[in-house]
Amino acid sequence: MLNKLFSGKRTGTSGGKDYARSIYRRDYDRVIFSSAFRRLQNKTQVFPLPGSVFVHNRLTHSLEVSSVGRSLAAVAGEHFATKYAGELNRASRDFYLHDLQDVVAAACLCHDIGNPAFGHSGEDAISEYFREKQCDEKFKAHFTDVQWTDLVNFEGNANAIRCLTSMQSGKESGGLGLTCSTLAAIVKYPCSSSAIDSSNIHRKKFGYLQADREVFLEIAEETSMLKDMRVASDADAWLRHPFVWLVEAADDICYNIIDLEDAHRLRIIDYQECRAVFLNLLRELNGDASETDKINDRLSRMNDRNSQISYLRAKTIGFLIWRIGELFVKNDARILDGSLNRSLYDSIAGLCPDLGYIADFSRENIYNHRSVVEIENAGYNVIKELLRHFVDPTLKAEHERSKAEKKAVKLIPPQFLFTTDDPYLRTLGVIDYVAGMTDNYAVDLYKRIKGITI
Repeated sequence: MLNKLFSGKRTGTSGGKDYARSIYRRDYDRVIFSSAFRRLQNKTQVFPLPGSVFVHNRLTHSLEVSSVGRSLAAVAGEHFATKYAGELNRASRDFYLHDLQDVVAAACLCHDIGNPAFGHSGEDAISEYFREKQCDEKFKAHFTDVQWTDLVNFEGNANAIRCLTSMQSGKESGGLGLTCSTLAAIVKYPCSSSAIDSSNIHRKKFGYLQADREVFLEIAEETSMLKDMRVASDADAWLRHPFVWLVEAADDICYNIIDLEDAHRLRIIDYQECRAVFLNLLRELNGDASETDKINDRLSRMNDRNSQISYLRAKTIGFLIWRIGELFVKNDARILDGSLNRSLYDSIAGLCPDLGYIADFSRENIYNHRSVVEIENAGYNVIKELLRHFVDPTLKAEHERSKAEKKAVKLIPPQFLFTTDDPYLRTLGVIDYVAGMTDNYAVDLYKRIKGITI
């Protein structure tokens, strides 16, 4: 099985050869240089942007997740190459020792690339816009049942596959043309929207839109993803690809730990409390008294409190990489056969009370902080209003549009206007446009179309 988990096949055209870089390293570079990745620098991670204190945005978060993911992949790759040496062919052994790190690092870079502006409130706004249309039979008649399920459950993870692989009007097919290996590593929920089941980790949400089903099937086949046989025949679901666990763990480590550091810089959490949480967590993760003494000695030589917290954050991430790497190795059989049903980070959190404390503190004091709630409320209303402005006119034939609706459609860039009779695809074009906006662009456009700014 391990010989078939990876594939260098790309979506769309493959492009030319570059012998100075592996095909998987090129995935990483393609994401770095893409406009979708650059836009992450102006998409909210947690706290409003910009602020008087520099905090993380989606771009800095993704870069840090990529760094952690590379380290976890090094552990996993060496383990596979050693434990299963007798089963691996030469190409597979080389992949696990050298290329898996690039696959996971590239997947980590783009794991949030499908998220709209304003974080999860942007996702909620898109879903809620369509839910409010539930009783509009004429509007709903444009879509099949499964297409409607896609729209009322809009999911940034599914939209990531679309962002990376879809062909916009007038552009080359295949999107960024990433390898199936990298794409498989970001599909946390390898199922259609009709197969959602919150009791299963791989089906808590969904991983691809119906418009992108054929692309997903290609990814699944090329990387030997296992079909979930417990799902009814009228719904599509697969078990997670093993590389997904590494990407998910890297993401979980970064947003749980780094959000606490940001909260300290913004004075949401007191220095003494933040320091105590990190020190207690390090003792839980390590359990080596001599290591604790070394950490305290290092802290005693620092006068700057932000530097002390940054040091403790770095040590904490290092220990979490070590512990989660151990857990991946211990559970490799269940990861490979798809039977594991709890994230690696949550498994570690079950053994470390202070990780639970951080999660509870973040939920109560960070994610519900007034500045965060304000931006979520504002973003929710902005995204919803933009959809109202663009979706209805787009669904009408040109001769049916009012003058105002014709002018609304003219504001949509041509690459998002699909010349098709399929209303689902035309609607996705608008969602592609709105979901791809940065926070600032969405707000500016909202102000202009509402006449607030002229």
